[in-house]
Amino acid sequence: MPVTTVSAGDDVLRTPDERFADLPDFPYAAHYVEVAAEGVAPLRMHHLDEGPADAPVVLLLHGQPTWSYLYRHVVPVLVDARLRVVAPDLVGFGRSDKPVRATDYTLARHIEWVGSLVSGLDLHDVTLVAQDWGGPIGFSVLAAQPDRFSRVVAANTILHTADPSLAGRLTWALHGEGESRVVIEQALVDYLLYTQRAPELRASDFVAASATTPPTPAVLAAYDAPFPDARYTAGLRQMTALLPLTRNDVGARIARRTMRALEQLEKPFVTCYSDGDPATLGWESVFQERVPGARGREHVTIAGAGHFLQEDAGAELGRAIARVVATT
Repeated sequence: MPVTTVSAGDDVLRTPDERFADLPDFPYAAHYVEVAAEGVAPLRMHHLDEGPADAPVVLLLHGQPTWSYLYRHVVPVLVDARLRVVAPDLVGFGRSDKPVRATDYTLARHIEWVGSLVSGLDLHDVTLVAQDWGGPIGFSVLAAQPDRFSRVVAANTILHTADPSLAGRLTWALHGEGESRVVIEQALVDYLLYTQRAPELRASDFVAASATTPPTPAVLAAYDAPFPDARYTAGLRQMTALLPLTRNDVGARIARRTMRALEQLEKPFVTCYSDGDPATLGWESVFQERVPGARGREHVTIAGAGHFLQEDAGAELGRAIARVVATT
């Protein structure tokens, strides 16, 4: 069926609303806020907003190639715990605006866009839950607006600095060696090259490949809903290209600055990693050692889940987040 293009202005697309009708286990209303970043026009960013408006806020950040649909089994657990849940779609994903130029997407702008949402909604007493790219983006927002945040749950995420001290610490290696060399896991390079060379990218392929319990065809279709055709996938493709691979990468410089902020963070910081995600395993130990707020905490390992632990064990992750909020 032909897709009717919805334009939000020059070089910005909006996925038609009908693409999001009747998605499985996703009864949530759409909310929007205008966000800003340097060098691009303001954009519309979608988010879920569930639970009591005056309750402590849990900010759920996704990564590539997913959207807030990933948290559909986490949200009701948190709402039942009397928490307010805000789950944005990153720009280029979900129901948020999608610039068509790949170069409009930078790590710095993703940080600004999420920061603009946090300040635009005037969120306070925030528990940051960060998975995949939600970590590099969300941790950097926390570093820029620390007074808005009360605690952190890091879930299958990274903060690639390419620092030589990471040698031997990560299952998927990415670290400097000497003055001018870098060691990178072959699987990571293969993944990056595939996303840049494949003629078509489908979010569902990545989710299906990493899920320990195969998602149904309807669920996989929901992950593809934001991307009717290739015109909508510039952000999906570009995000992997933003992965810092050397110490000179701008993303690595941002990550080092953010890591310095985390190394001063006394607020509660709990890791909640699955045992089946080689892409991020090892980072939980790095955060536990480097972040003062992580010391002495009851960290969580979710058994039998893959990279998208929200998909494999969403309710369990939700209960873990609720415990962190209730006990810190």
